[in-house]
Amino acid sequence: MVESETSTVSMAPIRSIAGEILQQLPDSYRGLDYHVELGKKIKALDDLKRKQLMSSLHTFLLHMRSNEASDIDLGGAGCDGRIWYRVFGNKSPLNIPESLNYRETDILIHSIITDEQRRQLLQDRNLDFSYSLPTQNGEKAQRFRANAYFDLEHLALNMRKIDEEIRPFKTLGVHPEVAKALSLKYFKYGLTLITGITGSGKSSTLDTIIDANNRTVDSHIVIIASPVELIHKPKRSVVRHREVGRDVTSFKNGAIQALRQDPDIIVIGELRDPETIMTTLEITDSGHKTFGTLHTSSAMESIERILGEVPTEEQNRVRSRLADVLTGVISQKLVPSLDGKRVLAKEVLLVTPSVRAAIRNDNVNEIYQMLAEGSEKGMITMEQDLKRLFDEGKISKEEAINNANNKKRLYQLLNELDY
Repeated sequence: MVESETSTVSMAPIRSIAGEILQQLPDSYRGLDYHVELGKKIKALDDLKRKQLMSSLHTFLLHMRSNEASDIDLGGAGCDGRIWYRVFGNKSPLNIPESLNYRETDILIHSIITDEQRRQLLQDRNLDFSYSLPTQNGEKAQRFRANAYFDLEHLALNMRKIDEEIRPFKTLGVHPEVAKALSLKYFKYGLTLITGITGSGKSSTLDTIIDANNRTVDSHIVIIASPVELIHKPKRSVVRHREVGRDVTSFKNGAIQALRQDPDIIVIGELRDPETIMTTLEITDSGHKTFGTLHTSSAMESIERILGEVPTEEQNRVRSRLADVLTGVISQKLVPSLDGKRVLAKEVLLVTPSVRAAIRNDNVNEIYQMLAEGSEKGMITMEQDLKRLFDEGKISKEEAINNANNKKRLYQLLNELDY
């Protein structure tokens, strides 16, 4: 469990205000009617009570700093009335005697969103938004990426702490050829994908790449995200941040509109649907440098995912276009390390003429061998990088095996040929 000083974390203000609100709601209210009416009651609260609710949430968020948590979860049946944190990859509840019931957390979550956000939440049963802690004691304001959603008709909330410290580019540990491919200075157009499962550090890697271009090239960078996480201050580049739902209606529309905004680099936070994928390929093909993320665990899976998202009759055309515009793929994982923290493992594909031919000719299965043999160009498979981390004493053999996409190949690299 995550330890806490009970004197600093109290559920009493939430419980008191929630009690007053719930007394005004008939027991017969259920589903959306209940949440619509709850929103009206919270909107009618006086400023003092709203501040008390926000202050309670801020206490939970501030506690993330002391326990080095990346995420916080609350609300709904899944949390069982407790506040949960993810610390170095593992979820555990806050160790305090008090708990909150479903309706109390409903009120807490409703209190931090706007009327427009509430409308979207009730319509889509899901809401992505950003949230900021106010500046305290001279410290920088802490920002969070938030997702509110429904769990058995009650609200649940996940908030991920946005790391305001941009990692230096050299910490990515990429080959000079790969570094050139990521820079507008050397590659004026082309699509680079940053991929991995949720919580694998994709956003941090993308921010590092954006910052490197911002520092070194005179350009215009347009970032379309849901929500916007780290805010990049203009250095040598103009940097626009457009949040889906607040500044633009969708990733697709943001990408199309960006073409009329004189961009050099377009960053599309997530290629989450066929329309966005097709639009991304089109804007890259028009001569722009584009970055995007996918929820895939390998370079080959990323290519197959893009092709699999489009209708069968369109796949040959999309395959040809992808072969023309794809520059590279970085697939990554955060692997538990021997020091109790996590370390980055990555697979890096640089698109060479041979890789382009394999994509165009529907021979994606050949790319793994090109990855394995492409070290002079900076390419590396996930299995090769996991072996490197094991050899350097950073991760255990068990974690290397657990995180391998191709376990048979990793056993071969470890000289355990009897697998």
